[in-house]
Amino acid sequence: MLKWWQRTIVYEAYPSSFMDTNGDGLGDLQGLISKLGYLQSLGVGAIWLTPIYKSPMGDNGYDVADYYAINPLYGTMADMDQLLAAAKRHGIKIVMDLVVNHTSSECPWFQASSSGKDNDYSDWYIWRDGAEGGPPNNWGSIFGGSAWTWSEQRQQYYLHTFAPFQPDLNWENPKVRQAIYAVAQFWLAKGVGGFRIDAVPYIKKPQDYANGPVNPATGFAPIHNATANTEGILDFLHEFKQEVQGDRDIFTVGEANGVAAQQLPLWVGKDGVFDMIFEFSHLDVKFADGELWYKTKAWRLTELKQTIAASQANTSSNGWYPIFLENHDQPRSINSFLPEEADPILGAKALGMLLLTLRGTPFIYQGQELGMTNVDWTSIDCFNDLSTKNQYQLALDNGLTTTQAMKVMQKYSRDNARTPMQWSAQPNAGFTMGKPWLAVNANYKSVNAELEAEDKDSVLNWYRKLYSLRQEYEVLIEGDYKELLADSEEIFVYSRSTSTAKATVLINFTENTVSYPAELVEGTDPVLSNYENVQKGVLRPFEAVLYIALIK
Repeated sequence: MLKWWQRTIVYEAYPSSFMDTNGDGLGDLQGLISKLGYLQSLGVGAIWLTPIYKSPMGDNGYDVADYYAINPLYGTMADMDQLLAAAKRHGIKIVMDLVVNHTSSECPWFQASSSGKDNDYSDWYIWRDGAEGGPPNNWGSIFGGSAWTWSEQRQQYYLHTFAPFQPDLNWENPKVRQAIYAVAQFWLAKGVGGFRIDAVPYIKKPQDYANGPVNPATGFAPIHNATANTEGILDFLHEFKQEVQGDRDIFTVGEANGVAAQQLPLWVGKDGVFDMIFEFSHLDVKFADGELWYKTKAWRLTELKQTIAASQANTSSNGWYPIFLENHDQPRSINSFLPEEADPILGAKALGMLLLTLRGTPFIYQGQELGMTNVDWTSIDCFNDLSTKNQYQLALDNGLTTTQAMKVMQKYSRDNARTPMQWSAQPNAGFTMGKPWLAVNANYKSVNAELEAEDKDSVLNWYRKLYSLRQEYEVLIEGDYKELLADSEEIFVYSRSTSTAKATVLINFTENTVSYPAELVEGTDPVLSNYENVQKGVLRPFEAVLYIALIK
């Protein structure tokens, strides 16, 4: 029997950009409370909040200074309690983002650890002496530069997978692990419904800290290659599962970049460590070098289908799959998976069909249900994101012109997903009465929730129709997954089946009209299409059709 989190829809909210109620230009907890009815209408049963803890906001909250306090920019603990209670009344659970690999350098734990080598926190972070007059090894951080920073106070280097103000915790120290578990238990006692666990692959480091092969474009050995999913990491995570989850009716989803599909049974399912994991193979098909945004490659639809099929297959009988095409670290899906000439409304609906009909729990990222798109900013000064600024400089350092580098940023910047939610055609998209912390996408007057709510053919109402169909047809939740026409480079076709029903999904990823064998949908009826007058055997440009047959 499926659990509640396998039957619902999860919505990722980026609080800074969701809804501002006090006019300071930054979203807040009261803004979330004000939109719970809207989320309920989408079938949302859980909201994943990106970090709302006290933070200096060097990395938009992923640099935590105090896990037990709410960032004053978002509100107070009383606001959080109000959100939990209000969400419960709407049948919605709140899922916290648990940052476990690192803290802020302003966290008291790090302040104590950096003060000396003989206090209670001295071994809570990863400290090493230098080598040959420089850092301990040649690892480069994900945000650029060396992964080691010198502490004048302690007279040692500390390791940071990300920015220098995000020092890595030492998970080899059992006191550190217990401190993280205590944080999780605090929030569980508050009534949260689970956790998304950030940057999980990096918590276990190879203890020899050896140099690695250098990427000539950066001059460093990528820390991801050196540390991701190091042997022994699952021992830590089994302990996490036992200490935090136990028999509680919650769910955990780990961010586990680099976990291959065939490894999924070790991470999820009966003997796994999480209920679900986000693995990124379907998002990485476009990159020739995962470290460098400007090094992309032409990708084929079959590559995308193969990654999804592999993840589906490896969770088919043991485990569960979180379906996602967007999040706060990714550009908008319309710009990622469809050609530039794609009609944005047809395209958004086609991708929405994929998101809400695959086997697994759909994760909608805020604004995805409106068909929000990437930005077209022409200056690097418009961007806030650290990684974007680093990637821009890397592109310039490696021979791209400023115009070429900007096109890369427009395509792949994390800020594409972080622009304010487009609620209406009012100034600043109805997000704030003040100046928004990040500029609003210029298309907000035609792409917004208020306008789309009144249009029966909008992307928003398409998502609501798909939610209703998931409620009406159990096969869309419980059915198995079978890929059809696997070799097609133009259309994505699959079926979902139970003993009492069969659903067939057909999605055209091209601007061409494409034929397919009509017998694939013989004996079934179209229940939803982004075109009128569906014709079996033919898909028009970016057409998406759901056929369902009940088996007597």
